[in-house]
Amino acid sequence: MKLDPSIAALVTGGASGLGEGTARALAAKGVKVALFDMNEERGRQIASEIGGVFCKVDVTSDAEVAAGFLAARTAHGQERILINCAGIATGAKTVGRKKDTGEITTFPQELFERTIRINLFGSFRCITNSAAGMVGLEPLEDGERGVIINTASVAAEDGQIGQAAYSASKGGVLAMALPIARDLMNDGIRVNTILPGVFATPMVAGMSQAVQDSLAANIPFPKRLGTAADYARTALDIIGNVYLNAAAIRLDGAIRLAPR
Repeated sequence: MKLDPSIAALVTGGASGLGEGTARALAAKGVKVALFDMNEERGRQIASEIGGVFCKVDVTSDAEVAAGFLAARTAHGQERILINCAGIATGAKTVGRKKDTGEITTFPQELFERTIRINLFGSFRCITNSAAGMVGLEPLEDGERGVIINTASVAAEDGQIGQAAYSASKGGVLAMALPIARDLMNDGIRVNTILPGVFATPMVAGMSQAVQDSLAANIPFPKRLGTAADYARTALDIIGNVYLNAAAIRLDGAIRLAPR
């Protein structure tokens, strides 16, 4: 797919991190970009800067997702590109002990379910809404109508201590790509997955410089944290290569996560 002003894209989690970087990269190519996010102030600022549209959307809500797609399409027309970056990172051991009392604790069930609702269910909810619109588009070269990119994590394959919920959610994102790609193959819609490694996300940026340097030192090459630009470049490469379908791309500097 060639990126130009005739193409509309929708990026979830577009108000920060990987989503923001990708939204900016798409806009720089002339693409009309809509952002979904919960951070209204930041989302509107970014949309204004890139000439896009912001929609305040909680991806766990059927009504808000449907309303967001309607608003985005009213502004830009039917999107041919969906990039799912909305998500949360959570951590807790399956079973642990409080340091002060030795009391046995378990992973909070509500936190586990919330992680799945946002990272996995939220991604799928946006996929179904987007694909339902894409199927009615006129096909481009090679019969392509659209492309969907989901964000998993290297934790889907080598999750660390405390990442049961996060790994489960991202493992689901990874596993569903192939069957969804097969579901949509006759409609010319591709589905691919990016698995980022240790990236300079807002969460990591809040850590001390010493911790960030330690994380970077563990990456084989290049010895630095991944950036939103790295992710965006990969997303644009996927969009431009029609033969990439149901692919899972680890974007991680060759790191394999240790238990902790």
